[in-house]
Amino acid sequence: MASRQSNADAHPKRVLVTGGAGFIGSHLLDLIVTPDAEITVVDNLSTGRIENIAHHLPGVRFIEQALDDALRTLQEERPFDQIYHLAAAVGVDLILEDPIGSIETNVEQTSALLKYASTHGNPPTLIASSSEVYGKPGASVFSEENDILLGPTTTGRWSYAHCKAIDEHLALAYTQTRSLPTVICRFFNTVGPRQSGRYGMVLPRFVQAALKNDPIQVFGDGRQTRCFCDVRDVVAVLPKLLKNQDAHGRVFNIGTDHSIEIRVLAETVINELASESTISLVPYSDAYPEGFEDLRHRRPDLSRVQELTGFTPTITLEQTIADIASSSLHAKTPSKENA
Repeated sequence: MASRQSNADAHPKRVLVTGGAGFIGSHLLDLIVTPDAEITVVDNLSTGRIENIAHHLPGVRFIEQALDDALRTLQEERPFDQIYHLAAAVGVDLILEDPIGSIETNVEQTSALLKYASTHGNPPTLIASSSEVYGKPGASVFSEENDILLGPTTTGRWSYAHCKAIDEHLALAYTQTRSLPTVICRFFNTVGPRQSGRYGMVLPRFVQAALKNDPIQVFGDGRQTRCFCDVRDVVAVLPKLLKNQDAHGRVFNIGTDHSIEIRVLAETVINELASESTISLVPYSDAYPEGFEDLRHRRPDLSRVQELTGFTPTITLEQTIADIASSSLHAKTPSKENA
């Protein structure tokens, strides 16, 4: 498919990154920070860490504030050329621990951001979504136009999926009714340095245990499969999508389509780090509240993003494991965790 590029420069003058001190946001900054770019990061550091972006300060403007509060200040300034909306409450543990805060963050902040963008220049705006939106469909490979099947509202685990689905509907509605060029990216198990295991992120949790030679806890029977894509591969495609007009008003799966069983993932971590850890299988009933549901398999169809951008992940899982371990060993003790 031929690409039609927008009028935005390769390095636009003004860029807003929400959640820019977080895991994905900080890696995006590593990619887009240039001498001629004016980048503003908004992050309340509830799950982000200032250490993630310290090497970009003070060149990057940092606003430590809730997004809706920051937008009230930013509306007095000239519009941004691009917006990356990555701020969100993420992680199964966090969603279950603080359902009200997570729901309000994921819906209300996205609504405020879209409203701001549509009244301040209508810049291309990327909205971070999640593979969780697919819920629990019968298909083994998830395609962007598949029907979705979400669990009941009485099971808290599904609130994140419902919220992200609402975010997507909002973004697409702004494109259709207010001509705001939005791009929705459904991330599939993004992993890499700076990711914390605090809120249930599986790979950093495994690496941290392996570095201590502690038992690695695998929930369920360990035969469920996931596709893990390095964050540095993920962020590389985001600017390409945002500045391509053929991507506007569309949804894209972002990740790798190489599946691995969670138990095999734990074994791989142990082998790569020469750890003495053992694997401990933990029933879901012991790990999560009653009624928790998990998917057996989650694998993306990447044909849409590959057709438009040529996206092909290049960083191996083994390299990602090594880099997470190195990052963990050299990290300072943070005051606030990065999700």
